[in-house]
Amino acid sequence: MLPALKDADPEPYWLTQPGAPAPADPLDGVTTADLAVVGAGYSGLWTALLAKEREPGRDVLVIEAGTAGWAASGRNGGFCSQSVTHGFDNGLSRFPDEMDTLERLGRANLDAIAATVERYGIDCDFARTGELSVATAGWQWAQLREEYAAAAARGADVVLLDRDAVRAEVDSPTYRGGLWDRTGCAMVDPARLVWGLRAACRSLGVRFHDNSPVTAISRSRAGLDLRTWRGRVTARQVALATGAHGTGLLRRLRHFVVPVYDYVLMTEPLSADQLASIGWRRRQGIGDAGNQFHYYRLTADNRILWGGYDAVYYNGGRISPERDQRDATFEVLAAHFAATFPQLDGVRFSHKWGGVIDTCSRFSGFFGTAHGGRLAYAVGYTGLGVGATRFGAQVMLDLLGGEPTALTRLRMVRSKPAPFPPEPLRSGVIQLTRWSIAQADRHDGRRNLWLRTLDRVGLGFDS
Repeated sequence: MLPALKDADPEPYWLTQPGAPAPADPLDGVTTADLAVVGAGYSGLWTALLAKEREPGRDVLVIEAGTAGWAASGRNGGFCSQSVTHGFDNGLSRFPDEMDTLERLGRANLDAIAATVERYGIDCDFARTGELSVATAGWQWAQLREEYAAAAARGADVVLLDRDAVRAEVDSPTYRGGLWDRTGCAMVDPARLVWGLRAACRSLGVRFHDNSPVTAISRSRAGLDLRTWRGRVTARQVALATGAHGTGLLRRLRHFVVPVYDYVLMTEPLSADQLASIGWRRRQGIGDAGNQFHYYRLTADNRILWGGYDAVYYNGGRISPERDQRDATFEVLAAHFAATFPQLDGVRFSHKWGGVIDTCSRFSGFFGTAHGGRLAYAVGYTGLGVGATRFGAQVMLDLLGGEPTALTRLRMVRSKPAPFPPEPLRSGVIQLTRWSIAQADRHDGRRNLWLRTLDRVGLGFDS
């Protein structure tokens, strides 16, 4: 093991912080609700909060398998993006006729998140720093210039930075240029955002039951019955907000969602001299422009979170806690960190962790209903759900309302991603795609026959 990793705790840094709320009592017995929300991550909490804000008298119950934020919502990098399409290029390639509308909705969504944080006094280090996309190869720089032209033409607040300009922002010898979206992304402490949203929900009267995995959902005369190990909820309506963990509750989702593991390192706090050696005065979030990309950011106490690149699908798609740790990936990440910031030689990592991302073939969230319109779902955010889940919560509530709205008329909302084939073909297709995008990164972005085929049928896979 690399010396920098030797003492790293195998826990998500965010969730080790003080201030986590005490778990609510497990469901024990029989109860009812107007709206039962399954899952107390971002998707479920935004749904519960917006439901109560829309209709204060609605009886809303959140049922959580573990505790609030224990899964993806407490393990991510804290990039709260305005994009509801997993980035501008991805959205433009899939929903070109709606892209102006989706960008406008995304900006409004991020504004509303900022307003919610302020209104409820959520202490989550929310800072609208923007995000830098950095090119570390010539082909990436060419793509960033094209993306800049398309985004600027639509009025986006973007700045193109050449090698010297981007290194004046953040100094890495690997950078060849960058694209700075100055207002379209905020940095947050993801766990504290979860905890703050939960507190806001409780202040409005939302009820919670933690450590209560829902094992089955079925129709009843009064609506839908949700069964747990020790109890049952009868709800008039249900919002399924479980990410990759809920496909067993709604079988149709198994065709569209796969669990992909993402891994993260967190450094010890940097000294003032170490931080000065890399600049980063504006504290933007950063992602490099490869198909296999890193994402990284500063925390409030000047640690660097460093994640991404090696997104792993385990054949068969089984989710297992022991897969939250993967030494081979941690060593790759540590080596790439050292190459990106050689001036930080000797910095050690304090935490290492992984977790499951709910991935679909179009990378952005998709939506739908089941059980005669009594259940709505939103899933498939592919790692960019910190902000987009609020948009998805609005969509779920509109779908449950039963009347067409501006959101439910969107093609993005009405359409579904391409399904994945069944196993074992699914594993073969995903592993071939992972290998192909790695090869593209090694060969100046050139996409092989397999990737070109996916592009032609509108899939356009990257990581």
